[in-house]
Amino acid sequence: MSDISNKHKHLEFIQASISRMSGNLFLLKGWSVTLIAALFALAAKDTNKAYIVVAYFPLFIFWFLDGYFLSMERRFRSLYEHVRQLKEEDIDFSMNTEPYKSDPRNQWISTLFSRTLFPYYVTLALLMILLSLFLH
Repeated sequence: MSDISNKHKHLEFIQASISRMSGNLFLLKGWSVTLIAALFALAAKDTNKAYIVVAYFPLFIFWFLDGYFLSMERRFRSLYEHVRQLKEEDIDFSMNTEPYKSDPRNQWISTLFSRTLFPYYVTLALLMILLSLFLH
């Protein structure tokens, strides 16, 4: 029975971090819809329009958090690519993603307007605007 190589083990560590970031993205999207729907339900039930205004705060907070986790996921993917190309003797088990921070694709502001986040949150914001017009 052969031992797992250091490179393989390091890639597993990085993949676990990528999976964690992906899971966070999924959970944040679910919580954003749940919280915003609850605030709109309260606004409709109590006819208190303040809940509608308050619902926009979680929208932006979740959008910013999603952007952060997506940027971290992309940095770990860049680290994964780097480690994948290393020789076995160069493996140091570093999980430092700082060298990949400068890549425009991995920057937080770039991820806010990515193909996965921007359409989701803009659509959610438009739905919120439409719903708020119906509640008036």
